[in-house]
Amino acid sequence: MPHLYLTAIIVVLSFIVGILGKNRKMGFWGYFFGSILLTPLIGLLLVFASDPIPKEKRKDSSK
Repeated sequence: MPHLYLTAIIVVLSFIVGILGKNRKMGFWGYFFGSILLTPLIGLLLVFASDPIPKEKRKDSSK
């Protein structure tokens, strides 16, 4: 049972890292799966080390 809790915590933290990385080079899914494979801490470091997507190339409509 403790493994289930640990897995749930990792998935939730990876989801948060994905949300933080949605406007970065690899996008939500890249950072989400990267965080699952490596660890959420390393995924967070990757988010902060990557460049944001230029405003002209963003898909969202908020300006």
